[in-house]
Amino acid sequence: MVFLDEVVITARSGDGGRGCVSFRRERFIPKGGPDGGDGGDGGDVIARATKQLRTLSHFRRRRFFKAGNGEPGKGKQQSGKNSQTCIIEVPVGTVIQDDISGQVLADLIHDHQEVTLLHGGKGGRGNQHFATSTRQTPRMAQPGLPGQEKRFGLTLKLLADIGLIGLPNVGKSTLLSRLTMARPKVASYPFTTTVPNLGVIHFNDQRALVIADIPGLIEGASLGRGLGDRFLKHIERTGLLIHLLDITFAPAGDILEDFLTLRREMAAFAPSLMNKPCFVVINKMDLRGPGHRDPEALRAALAEKGMESLSVSALTGEGLDELKRMILQKWERTTASAG
Repeated sequence: MVFLDEVVITARSGDGGRGCVSFRRERFIPKGGPDGGDGGDGGDVIARATKQLRTLSHFRRRRFFKAGNGEPGKGKQQSGKNSQTCIIEVPVGTVIQDDISGQVLADLIHDHQEVTLLHGGKGGRGNQHFATSTRQTPRMAQPGLPGQEKRFGLTLKLLADIGLIGLPNVGKSTLLSRLTMARPKVASYPFTTTVPNLGVIHFNDQRALVIADIPGLIEGASLGRGLGDRFLKHIERTGLLIHLLDITFAPAGDILEDFLTLRREMAAFAPSLMNKPCFVVINKMDLRGPGHRDPEALRAALAEKGMESLSVSALTGEGLDELKRMILQKWERTTASAG
């Protein structure tokens, strides 16, 4: 499945049906009055969020949506039927903007939440409405009002409690799979993960938190290198960030080179990301050895930056129980401060 998190679509609401010009013509009533019915209303266009969708990929095949037109009125005062609403389904977490002005029209963050994007045209009135004492046989009716057409920009921002971030190959997908029941693709080459993966961490007290593995973050991500400019925005939805470092990474200079690189990219993309609660997990402790960063020196350098850290091995499970306790503790602190 191809991941798609930004798309532009065009939608048009339905035209109103025309009113009817008709006169009552029945046996023994040769000169009956006007009885033209009203036209039906054109259909609205509504966007509705659903948990059944995870990406915007279904818009690859369809970018134009149109509601039906209202039916014309008929004689004997019969109104035309209103058209059905055109419903555009989007994933939960979709932001909808006017593509011309950039105005945000809706931020759909709940299942079944919906917004009316376009109203259908009103049906025209039939000639029964135009009879007066001096004009008893009006031969006029209103045309239906036309529908509206607009372009909308859709942007998906994943909804997750926790964002798992780090440079490629630090073990994010492996850690996600060990903490949750998620089964992301895991391999030892850059950009194995090209789709943000979601998993649920369950705790002994029946609580559960959603964690997202955010891919594609490298130096220059905020400017579009790698996949970063597409995925940095997903971090904006998270309440807590876990920054994953690889103990086997060999920095050219500063021991925190990889950590500082990603922090710079986050700040360049959206300074507000720097205010999110964050702690560091040092991964691949099962591979530590000569030539690798010293865990104690790394943790001391992080502490100087005011950053708490924890050492684990996602592969062997070392430190994962402590990590789950730390996640829950940090989350409780985050939610308490937000409240």
